[in-house]
Amino acid sequence: MTWGVELWDQYDNLGAHTQRGIDFLDKYGQFIKDRCSIEGEYASKLRRLVKNYQPKKKEEEDYQFSSCKAFLHMLNEVGDMAGQHELIAENMTTQIVKEINNLVKEFKDERKRHLHEGSKLQAQLQASLAHLDKAKKAYEKAFREAEKAQENFSKADADLNLSRAEVEKARTLSVMKNQTCEDCKTEYANQLQKTNELQRQHYSTTLPKVFQQLQDMDERRITFIQNFIKLSADIQRHVFPIVNKCLDGIVKASETVDPKQDSRLVIERFKSGFSPPEDYPFEDLSNLKNSEGNTSLHSVPSFKAETIKGTITAGKLKKRGGIFGIFSSNKEDYSDLPPNQRKKKLTQKIEHIQNQIQQETAARDGLIKMKLVYEQNPAMGDPLSVEGQLTESGHKLEKLQVELQKFQNYLSEAEHMTLTPTSHKKDRNSLSEDSLSRSASDSSVNNPNNNKILVSNTPPQANGKADHNCSSSYSPESGISTSHTSIPEVDVYADAEEFDNIEEENVDFDLEPLPVLGTARALYPFDAQSEGSIPMEEGEEFEVVELDQGDGWTRVRRGDVQEGFVPTTYLQCFLYNNC
Repeated sequence: MTWGVELWDQYDNLGAHTQRGIDFLDKYGQFIKDRCSIEGEYASKLRRLVKNYQPKKKEEEDYQFSSCKAFLHMLNEVGDMAGQHELIAENMTTQIVKEINNLVKEFKDERKRHLHEGSKLQAQLQASLAHLDKAKKAYEKAFREAEKAQENFSKADADLNLSRAEVEKARTLSVMKNQTCEDCKTEYANQLQKTNELQRQHYSTTLPKVFQQLQDMDERRITFIQNFIKLSADIQRHVFPIVNKCLDGIVKASETVDPKQDSRLVIERFKSGFSPPEDYPFEDLSNLKNSEGNTSLHSVPSFKAETIKGTITAGKLKKRGGIFGIFSSNKEDYSDLPPNQRKKKLTQKIEHIQNQIQQETAARDGLIKMKLVYEQNPAMGDPLSVEGQLTESGHKLEKLQVELQKFQNYLSEAEHMTLTPTSHKKDRNSLSEDSLSRSASDSSVNNPNNNKILVSNTPPQANGKADHNCSSSYSPESGISTSHTSIPEVDVYADAEEFDNIEEENVDFDLEPLPVLGTARALYPFDAQSEGSIPMEEGEEFEVVELDQGDGWTRVRRGDVQEGFVPTTYLQCFLYNNC
């Protein structure tokens, strides 16, 4: 079925239909264009979403957990899917939208050409019909005039009153009119034949040909729409394998989530390495009351074991603990962290320094090879130009080696620190108690009248020196603690309430200078950053007045002017033999 046969008389309707078809194609192109815009906007928002949820620098540690890693992997896959949506938009724009714009323009021009040709044929047919109608009217007029002239001639011929000339005139007029009528008849017949032939050609050949061209154009338009719909689906289906891989990647990422492993990471991150605190001892106040009447030195350590917070030594230790609470802000050796976390940070620092040493070593080896090449072939370069770089590289390596040794010492120190917070404090308190009790025993001072115990402190004699690290230990010969944190001459009251008041009020005692336990030399420079610590330069010498009690700090004195704490690992100590 063709439009030329079935719709031979629907020229105007076909013209309007083809126009609506072209408008629909343009509308479909606009739809694809808007869809591409949406796909691009969706991809852009997906990328913005992925960017907004990327881990911040302060959150990087949290992304060690499997759930966070899976989320990060999912973000990457979503970013890849955004890229596929961008690809959809790009392919639809280039393969469909641009093609539709070209086709719309082409179809409009083609329709205009076909309709112009159809209008021309219609005009020709209308002109022929007009000539036919004109010829027909001329024939009708001539026929009527011929009949009238014939009638007049018949009347004149029958009228005997008319002359022969009048009758001949009527006859001549009748003959002339009949001839005119015949001519008009012939003209009408010829025009009719032409018009009929033109009309047959118009409705059977020429106009159907135009309609067929319009039909072909419209069918091509429909075919293009069909292909574009398929192409849009194919473009989207083409990215499905990659999108499916992204989705599979998200599923695999979810399968890597391990709650148990995350729990272990939490333990590894926050484990302090300390042991739980021990039970608090029962303080028997009756023993405390009985000790009021006992003036022997033997009662002093017994009292301290029961209520150690009432001793002056405990007050001194408390003040030192407060100082080291401030020292926890020192970040160089990570001493503010619990043991496990400190070891972890130190290990990471050591690995970082080792990587730097490897890189610097590789760079130095490259410079050495370059220098050898320059020496063998001076035309390639001056060997002396590499000397400065080699010297600088050597200095860098030396600094890195010193830094590595320093942090290895920190790590070694951290590995030997196994005290819990409770036992740490208890050991230091008991150590000071031993110093107090033994100093009291050595002084053998007893005053039973006022129930006071007078404790004196006598500096040890420097009989010699021994090169060893600063640490707390007991002498097997004398049984006396080498901590030498004994207090100067102070009256210690046996009244427990007075001791408690002293502790609670945090009384500052006017103590005499601590005795010298040995000397020390600084291995590394130290920049004091907290109250209670003092700075030192490499190679500087000090007097040791209090040993490291397990917290990593040693009290030293610079001449007779300045006294404070420095890191033990920064010192090389020379203690007296009797310490």
